[in-house]
Amino acid sequence: MAQLGGTFDASQIDPNQPYEALPPGDYRVHITSSELRPTKAGTGQYLWLEMEILEGSLAGRKTCDRLNLVNPNQQAVEMAQRTLSSICHAVGNLQITDSEDLHFKPMLIKLTVGKEGYNEVRGYKPIPNATPAPRPTPAVTQQQSAVPAFTGGGVGPWRKMG
Repeated sequence: MAQLGGTFDASQIDPNQPYEALPPGDYRVHITSSELRPTKAGTGQYLWLEMEILEGSLAGRKTCDRLNLVNPNQQAVEMAQRTLSSICHAVGNLQITDSEDLHFKPMLIKLTVGKEGYNEVRGYKPIPNATPAPRPTPAVTQQQSAVPAFTGGGVGPWRKMG
């Protein structure tokens, strides 16, 4: 038994609605939250991604995906890495160091409904005709940084006037 510290009046609070899977199809979404979580068996970790639908009558609804990035089953890891690569390509950010680098960048997902009645993400792709995110600038090596930059105008450093 647990005392509630007063009277709870359920007539004053809307009840939770039963979970209903989103209809299968393509949805414009963005990732709103992500974190590494331990697997149920405790032998690895998966990247949990929460996504929000951005358009249409289902705007604001959420779905999620799990990527087994650390797992004793190498095939599961390879599948997760390919999926992560698809997400990176879909948002135009090909080199990431933190899953937050993927947050709030629109992309398309393909949703299906699995055997147990839950949504499953079956693919990620870029939004057609969307402006791609700028590509990262390559790192400057020490040798490159030792060369003076030519800023235009005047005489280049290789010609001495005299």
